[in-house]
Amino acid sequence: MTDTSDTGWATSATAWIDSLGEAGDFGRAHVLDGPMLARVREGRFRRMLDVGCGEGRFCRMAQVLGVETTGVDPTAALLGRARDLDPAGRYLDGRAEALPAADGAFDLVVSYLTLIDIPDLDAALDEMLRCLAPGGVLLIANLNPFATAPQPLVRIEGTDGRAYRVIERYFEERGDVVSWRGIAVTNHHRPMSRYMQAMLARGLELTHFDEPRPTGGPADTVRRYDAAPWFHVMEWRKPVAF
Repeated sequence: MTDTSDTGWATSATAWIDSLGEAGDFGRAHVLDGPMLARVREGRFRRMLDVGCGEGRFCRMAQVLGVETTGVDPTAALLGRARDLDPAGRYLDGRAEALPAADGAFDLVVSYLTLIDIPDLDAALDEMLRCLAPGGVLLIANLNPFATAPQPLVRIEGTDGRAYRVIERYFEERGDVVSWRGIAVTNHHRPMSRYMQAMLARGLELTHFDEPRPTGGPADTVRRYDAAPWFHVMEWRKPVAF
């Protein structure tokens, strides 16, 4: 949850903790956790940096797989929650654009639904790669750009009365405030090409890509998330000769 003075995470932290609980929201618990943990398990990583770790949920899950984890987040209340739930864990105050970690210290760097929170994508990617050892992996879970473009729910006359999302200004990068359940934070929309070109320009090698589907949960929510891919998972490897 990379934060600056106006992203909203500091004022939304309590509502976020209450909303997510320890099980996580639908997208995490029923769509992303399985594929993300499968990549960690398959990679047999030793040291993981979770950028924008929030309340430390994914760090705790990775620890079960035997991974030594470090979480970084700038939101004090979220870090406090992470430390309360995982007193033996390592959680550091810091922003994605200036990570408090040594060069090449990790063989896995994770961004689990945090790229949308980061104002300066290029600075953050440079920092993540700096902390990643040659041959290491940058593992990303992100919202698909159609889900971050402005899409007010509208009723289209003559249909079955269902609500449809309207996508506009897809190619325009910007930050929009989104609100739900007492949370109000800035999400940064970027077209998919922006992410892909940024990775490729840095010499990274795409080794995995998926748009995971729901694997459980309430039937109505499953149908909504199964209508189109809300998320993608990408794994990018840093070449040994970087």
